[in-house]
Amino acid sequence: MQRRFIAWGALLTMLSVMIGAFGAHMLKSVISSEHLAVYETGVQYHMAHALGLLLIGVLIGQWGESARLRWAGRLLITGIILFSGSLYVLSISGISFLGAITPLGGVSFIAGWICLALEAFSRKQ
Repeated sequence: MQRRFIAWGALLTMLSVMIGAFGAHMLKSVISSEHLAVYETGVQYHMAHALGLLLIGVLIGQWGESARLRWAGRLLITGIILFSGSLYVLSISGISFLGAITPLGGVSFIAGWICLALEAFSRKQ
């Protein structure tokens, strides 16, 4: 499980850099500044939570595997897909109903961090 989360964290971090560069270089002249700001928000949350996934992988190595850590990682991945993914598509396509999906990703992020906090609080050392 540790290697899997570290690998996914590394891949998702790389993807965040690529998506951010695409937005900065290719979309800047194509979409409105308002939509570009939405896109950039997706990139920022994508990067932060991909780094969180790396942290979870490292913590699994330190603390051992647990259901809470597995759920924390899964929820961060789900959040990246739902939150950042919906913002990317919304900003490029202008399809506004996708904004209804974004909060589900935010809830996934929050739940993932809660799982990590609960795991940390439950540790004896």
